Amino acid sequence: MALAAIRTDRETIARSEDHRALRIWLRLLTCTQMIERVVRSRLRSRYRTTLPRFDLMAQLERHPEGLKMNELSRLLMVTGGNVTAIVDQLEKEGLVERLDEPSDRRAFRIRLTKSGERSFTDMARAHEEWVVELLSGLSRREQDELLRLLARAKEHALERISEMRP
Repeated sequence: MALAAIRTDRETIARSEDHRALRIWLRLLTCTQMIERVVRSRLRSRYRTTLPRFDLMAQLERHPEGLKMNELSRLLMVTGGNVTAIVDQLEKEGLVERLDEPSDRRAFRIRLTKSGERSFTDMARAHEEWVVELLSGLSRREQDELLRLLARAKEHALERISEMRP
């Protein structure tokens, strides 16, 4: 990765006098974006695919019975149009199939084909190796502590979110 790219990450906008919470948030964003940048690049170069396609296939792998388009949109937190475009591409490549939905003639389920299952299994294995490599600068103890601390931060954020709901 180019040094210029590292210097222009989100964290560089923080100043030492900024609130510690702001600096933590920017560091979390920066780490996430850097890891994602590497994963996107490796998916593109090794598998000629994109992270959104990988994410969609991951959801289907977790739901072998298939998912309706609106369920996929909700799980991926993207519009139906985005999901349709990805499903159309994957279907042309023989990685997913559309199945009639017996309870609703207007709907159908999307599920991985056998070829899609094999392809995703290979990509998922590589994805895990990449993430392990990218986080290998932390010891097992440090990773456990980071998980524990992030779980506390997440729990607190969820409490704030629940307070916002009517």
